[in-house]
This record gives sequence, C-alpha cells and structure tokens, in this order.
Amino acid sequence: MRIDDEIKSSKFENNYQKAVINISYTYSWINNQTRSLFEQHNITMQQFNILRILRGQYPNPATVNLLKDRMVDKMSDASRIVDRLVQKELVSRCTNKKDRRAVDIRISEKGLEILSRMDQDFKIKDILQDNLTEEEAGQLSDLLDKLRG
Repeated sequence: MRIDDEIKSSKFENNYQKAVINISYTYSWINNQTRSLFEQHNITMQQFNILRILRGQYPNPATVNLLKDRMVDKMSDASRIVDRLVQKELVSRCTNKKDRRAVDIRISEKGLEILSRMDQDFKIKDILQDNLTEEEAGQLSDLLDKLRG
C-alpha cells in the first residue's frame, strides 16, 4: 500500500520528505511483523541482534566494543543488553586472559538453541517475498546503501 494511503496524507513538502517518512513507517511495519517472533522466545530485537553477532563469532568470544560496532541499532546499550542475556543464560561473560580489563562474551548452548529454533520458525524473506521479487529486494538494498553514502 502507498505511504499516502497508510498515513492518510498526501501533503509532503517534497519527495525527500516523503521518502524519509516512508522509511520510518516501513521500519515500524517490519518491527511489528517480527515482534511476535521475539516475544515467543522472550527476547528483544536488540538481544536477537547480539545473539546473531555472537553466533557469527562462535566459538570465539566477542567484546562489548565489537558488539557495539556490529549492532544494527547503534543507540542500543550493548552492556545492558549483555547483562540481560547473561541473566537469561543465553550468553556467558568472563575475563579476557590476555587483558584482565577486557571482558569476553560468548553465546551459550541455550543461546544457540534459541537462534536455531528461531531460524526454523521464521525467515526474514517471508515478510518481503509477498511484495518484492528477490531482484527488487536487491535493488532496494542497493538504494538504501546509496542513501547512507
């Protein structure tokens, strides 16, 4: 559906404003589409993002700084998210053997199991493939890359 119809307004200053509103609206739409999956597994999107980063690092550990650099949402507080994941026993934290000031973070077996179940339950392409071809999804991704410079 067109953004004009979704927000019931066609009064945009220009196409740049319309594009920014459309991107913001679409971000919220995607969050709403995925929210129930995260709720089923008792995690947030930011926690999911950290678990995916750690799975990519596995079996090697990561630092909080590495997590911050790789997170999708740069405004997230990675340290607090890790604290919550430790409480849920989805990650472990231990002192780095080479630098005692640094902390190593590893995904746990329980964290790997949750991600495995989520991979089976849901594919991100399920949200997009009803409305976009794979080629169009690639074009959209390229345009978003271009937008960010």
